[in-house]
Amino acid sequence: IRITDAWCPPTPPGAPTAAGYLTIVNAGRTPDRLTGAASPMAAQVQLHSMTTTGGIMRMRPVTGGLQVAAHQTLAIQPGGGLHLMLIGLKRPLRAGDRVPMTLTFARAGRIDVGFAVRPQGAAAPAMHMAPHDHMAMGGR
Repeated sequence: IRITDAWCPPTPPGAPTAAGYLTIVNAGRTPDRLTGAASPMAAQVQLHSMTTTGGIMRMRPVTGGLQVAAHQTLAIQPGGGLHLMLIGLKRPLRAGDRVPMTLTFARAGRIDVGFAVRPQGAAAPAMHMAPHDHMAMGGR
């Protein structure tokens, strides 16, 4: 499992929640499942789905996690209906911050990822990795 384009939009002062987005790449031969997430920046992190029916938007926690098929990529991005919801923020998220998060997968286990705080549409910062430092991108 490899994590790319992990980011959160900035939040206004006093906002109790924030969204998190990322792309999960499963280059392995077996499927995996994102089962949870945690961050020291929030009281809890939940996987959420968002649907609109009859002009009414509903946001609900995803139960059972998100499957990532073998040799597939799952993009969790704005407009796609899925996101991570950081609930009970400890402080506002400002552009340029990094939000530490631990993602938990059924097979790959725990993966630590830094989510860049940037406005939607802003280019993702270049990833710099030391040789053999596959954890810098959250991969295993």
